[in-house]
Amino acid sequence: MKGELLVYIDGNFHPKSEAKVSVYDHGLLYGDGIFEGIRAYEGTVFKLDEHLDRLYRSAHAIMLQIPLTKDEMKKAVLDTLKKNNLKNGYIRLVVTRGVGDLGLDPRKCPKPTVIVITEPLIQLHSKDRKKNGITAMISWVKRDPVDATTHEIKSLNYLNSILAKIEANITGVDEAICLDKRGFVCEGVAENIFKVENGRIVTPPISTGALPGITRGFTMKLAKKLGYSMVERNITPNELFIADEVFFTGTAAEIIPVREINNRVIGNGKPGPVTQRLTKEFNKLTRDPKEGTLIP
Repeated sequence: MKGELLVYIDGNFHPKSEAKVSVYDHGLLYGDGIFEGIRAYEGTVFKLDEHLDRLYRSAHAIMLQIPLTKDEMKKAVLDTLKKNNLKNGYIRLVVTRGVGDLGLDPRKCPKPTVIVITEPLIQLHSKDRKKNGITAMISWVKRDPVDATTHEIKSLNYLNSILAKIEANITGVDEAICLDKRGFVCEGVAENIFKVENGRIVTPPISTGALPGITRGFTMKLAKKLGYSMVERNITPNELFIADEVFFTGTAAEIIPVREINNRVIGNGKPGPVTQRLTKEFNKLTRDPKEGTLIP
């Protein structure tokens, strides 16, 4: 197919329609692997080094030896973008345990599989939702605790999030919010969460099982730079209901306001001034070459 996107798999490039992995790959059989979602804006891959650092930390945590150095992995990402002529795009970087047998023993997988997928920028929510805010609900699906399949590791096992997303879909809201086992707010299905109270910004700590998000960390630094008080502490569901503002952050979501949770209107039901200011500054900085890596 002429003009078809190319996918990097283990050092080779394949047309999207022909990009395949074995049915014996443990990434498919057991969700045994890790990934990163990354964005490129106008020729700059936003926070690429930070995403690669997190990828290798996740690999270390599950004792997965990535067969590429960080520099080689960076080159694979940039080469894939260049071959697909993408200056603005979404990158999905995947490393699985590799091909093994039908047992779950990782020792039966001699070589991990490395995949780089690049696509035009994805949009999780419509422009109207991004402008006016999304609706959310608190899910019955509790976030995996830190002593289990913690989301501190960005693994391929996302069933916990998928179940919460299914509940949100059935309920007719845009997103779900997961609590930890103690009942404190943790995060969205694929986003970190923040609330604003009297100009002060609060977000749950990683100890709840939340992902140490790249956009989360960047937003926290940006908030401090703009003069806001930034606090990490446990948040109760009720605190979300009575917050002045609530917003999600994530690579795919960017910064997106929440206007309603469990049918409770947040603030005045519109994106608040703190969320709007952070969004404006965030959108400018994502395109700053100093905040990422230029595509050759």
